[in-house]
Order: sequence, then structure tokens, then C-alpha cells
Amino acid sequence: MTQAVASVPAGAAYERIASCRSCGGERLEQIIAFGETPLADGLIAAASAEPEIQVPLTVLLCRDCSLVQLAETVSPEVLFCRDYPYFSSISPALMAHFRHSAQAIVASKQLGEKSFVLELASNDGYMLRNFRERGIPVLGIDPADGPAAKANADGIPTLCGFFSRDLAAGLRSEGRRADVVLANNVLAHVPDLNGFVQGVGLVLAEEGTAVIEVPYLLDLLEHCEFDTMYHQHLCYFSVTALSKLFSRNGLSLNRVERTSIHGGSLRLFVEHPIAVDSSVEELLEEEASRRIADMEPYRRFVGRLDALKEETKALLAALKSDGRSIAGYGAAAKATTFLAYFGIGKETLDYIVDLNPHKVGRFMGGNRIPIESVGVLAERRPDYVLILAWNFADEIVRQQEAYVKAGGRMIVPIPRVRVVESAEVAS
Repeated sequence: MTQAVASVPAGAAYERIASCRSCGGERLEQIIAFGETPLADGLIAAASAEPEIQVPLTVLLCRDCSLVQLAETVSPEVLFCRDYPYFSSISPALMAHFRHSAQAIVASKQLGEKSFVLELASNDGYMLRNFRERGIPVLGIDPADGPAAKANADGIPTLCGFFSRDLAAGLRSEGRRADVVLANNVLAHVPDLNGFVQGVGLVLAEEGTAVIEVPYLLDLLEHCEFDTMYHQHLCYFSVTALSKLFSRNGLSLNRVERTSIHGGSLRLFVEHPIAVDSSVEELLEEEASRRIADMEPYRRFVGRLDALKEETKALLAALKSDGRSIAGYGAAAKATTFLAYFGIGKETLDYIVDLNPHKVGRFMGGNRIPIESVGVLAERRPDYVLILAWNFADEIVRQQEAYVKAGGRMIVPIPRVRVVESAEVAS
């Protein structure tokens, strides 16, 4: 059912699901309703007078397959094809993470000039360049014009479009089956989960491996990472839900690694043959012990979130009443949910700084907080900086060492509110 929203411009809409995105089950229970929020990464141009898209953000649990998911689906064309400002290569930490991952894949699969690596949602080619440098043939697929154009300009062949079962069938008919299929932080973005996974199976060589990274549900719950819930992220994955998804579509989740990136993620190794190892079994047992198929863990999560909201707002209000200036760091997608749900606007944050030049000069959606370059911190020296991109807090504090040593203070809000001073570190 498509519902028009008063704050949605003409021609834009969202759909509300009636059944699970993975198993099709209808036993969906509400975990939390954040209310209407702007679209993450929907940054506003300075001169724009167009009304913003605001869509409800409601999180559900499927009691049949344990998948946590959004009730609302916004068109991918609206989310990813409208001057999409996210470029993965901006973050040194992210680049290092995927460089190490690529090196391990090359070694374990013994890839060479006769191999073929395909990446889905390849962004600006940040990961594929690690294979290309070794003479390994690659192809990226990404729907965002800007990042795809940059990848092509940098010598990483990239198709601009959405990966689908049909596209995969076309590649297969051309004889292009991949020894490695990469999919980093894209599975959560996909409205048609089963079709996407079927496409992976079609384009993956019989002895190939799909290496897929997703943020991990247990880390989200453990660290109260509520702001990773936004309209691009349609699903929040457990190993329980993932194992069922791949099995349903003729693939096997054979191995899992946990990583710290993005506040806690899973690196999945998915193949045609069934060869499930202990890493998968151990996490399935842990998730069962934590009762992720029941509502109780999610009720505790919401309770912790309510407490975090009150503590954060109280701290910021006290600082402002004391005449302190506060800036934000990171016009990240997660900042949209954080600021909207906590009700933080221009009355609290004077501006937000970001390393990404594609974001500088724009305004955050909803609250219209201006986005400045990182250099303004040294110029204006705000008393406090609220780190909205908290998943890169260590990197940000190191980058701003001079600011911190000079007496500037940084607030890291997740998993708990804490102030970072000169003698401390973010973690």
C-alpha cells in the first residue's frame, strides 16, 4: 500500500510492508516508532526552497525468521540517485579496513590475472582498487552517478545502476561469473532481499565466494546504536536471519567474522557448497541464548535509548545554559536519526563539520544546521564538539589532537555519553 505524506513532494511516496522482507511471514511486531524523519543523506542546498521529504521510521521484528526491519520503504531512486553525497574513500579508517580485507581475500582465494572480482554497491571504487593494483580484473556496480563516475575516472570499470537478479542473469549469459562477489554495507539497503541474493547466486562461480559485510544486530542492541536505523537501512541482521535468507535462495552461509567497523559488523562468507563451520554455529547459539526472536531484548534496548536521550539532552542543555558553544562533527547518515529523535537543532549546534567536500556548504535535513569544513574548528574553536560520526570517534580525536590539547572537548554520545578531554581517548 502506497501512502502519500503531507511533507513529501509531489510524485514521491513510500510503501508500508504487510509481510516480512525475507520470509514473507506476517507476524510483525513493532519495536520502536521514531516518528517522521528526514531522509538520511538528504542534505539541503543553500538556496533550495523545495519542501523536504519526511517519512515515518518504524522498526519491526519478524517473529517467524527473526529479521529486524523497517516498516517503510522509500524508493531506491529517491534515496541513492539524487546527488548522493557519500564517498567511502573519505575515511582513512574505512579505507584501511577494506584494504586489509582485500589482501586477505586475494591470499585465501589465490586470485590472479585470470580471476574476476565483482563488487555490488562499489561506490567510488574504494575497495576494488586494491584488486586492480594487483592486475586482477574487476567490475563495480553502483547506482549513484557521482561515486560511479569517480570510480570510472580512476580506472575502476563501473556500471551505474542497481544490481538485480536480471542484471546478474545478463552477466552470467555473457560468461562473466565471479570468483569473488563483494557486497559491503549494501544488503541492508535492498528492498528485494530474495531477488538480490538470487542474483548473487547467479553471478557467483560454482567454487566462488561472496564476501558480504553488514552491521551486526547484537552490536546495535548492546551499544544502543539506534541512529544506524534510517531509511536507507531497511534491515538489521542477525546470523539467524541471514542463514535462513541464504539457505532459502540456494546459498550457504559457511563462515562469519566479527569486525569492529561501523560500531560492530559481520563479514560473511557465502558459497554454493554447504560447508558451515563453527563460527556460524557459535553465533547462532549465542543469538538463541539472547532470545533475539522474542521481544524482550528489544524492549530493553528501547528503555536504554530513552535513558540515553534524556542524559544527552540534559548535558547539552546544561552546556548551552552555561554559555558554551557546541559544534557537531560528521554530517553522517546516522546523524539524521540522532538529531531528529533527540530533537537537537540550531538552538544547540552552531554548525556541523565534515571532511567530505561534497557535503560542505549544504544543510542537514530537517533542522537546517549548516555544514562547514573541518578547518573551521581551528578557526572558531568551539568549547565542545559533539561527535555524530561516533563510529570513527578515535580517528576524529586523533585528527583533532591540537584542538583537544588546546582545551577543546569532544562529546561521544554512543554507547554512553562521555566527554573526551586532552588526557583521554575516545574509546
